[in-house]
Amino acid sequence: MPTTHSASSKLATASAAERIDVVLFDYGQVLSAPADPAAWARIRVITGLDEARLFAAYWEYRHQYDSGALTGPAYWSAVAAHAGITLDEEQRTALFAADIDLWTALNQPMVEWAWRLQSAGIRTGVLSNIGDRIGVGIVARLPWLAAFDHCTWSYSLLLAKPNPEIYRKTAKALDSAPAHILFIDDREENIAAAAALGFQTLHYTTHTAFENEMRRRGLSLLLDAGAIASDSESYAETLAK
Repeated sequence: MPTTHSASSKLATASAAERIDVVLFDYGQVLSAPADPAAWARIRVITGLDEARLFAAYWEYRHQYDSGALTGPAYWSAVAAHAGITLDEEQRTALFAADIDLWTALNQPMVEWAWRLQSAGIRTGVLSNIGDRIGVGIVARLPWLAAFDHCTWSYSLLLAKPNPEIYRKTAKALDSAPAHILFIDDREENIAAAAALGFQTLHYTTHTAFENEMRRRGLSLLLDAGAIASDSESYAETLAK
């Protein structure tokens, strides 16, 4: 995994020397919490499916949905066909809403860190695999997403991680070289694809593990950026020197 700067630099790390200009977040299970159990239970009630059949059908076509190959209505039609059920319009509408609810519980420590980065003048972005109905729904529900410098929602590009092109397009939209972007994702295959293109990467599992890894790499200044911004020069000002 690429890392960032030595202790004598503006951004300190234990080994190699690349500054970080942008922190790029995955949305699902990085900025968001894991799937909401109450919303999942609602989807089971709406579909009438047991846990195993719903899980299999829900995930079977998810990559096609995320990559824009399927729209929301087409996705739920595919789910229904896979499970051997039919859905009426009222059920589809309820499923669209429940699927948004499934992914809008927040990973509060990570959301707060993103806000602190922005307050400290550090550029931020989002790169998320997400279907059209969910993407539109979370943007409408979570106005704080507008504070990110750029958000890449996979369906809008007809691409999904780990396709290398979605990382290239995101780096271009952020006007930053991959070497100066720290990408944080909960899936190892997405991290591996980004690292292969020269991004700095961190695999997110738990917030405690994330903080420990940031400090292990010598990135305490970045981790604490917003917290110290009111007491001293901002992280962005430090990097500019």
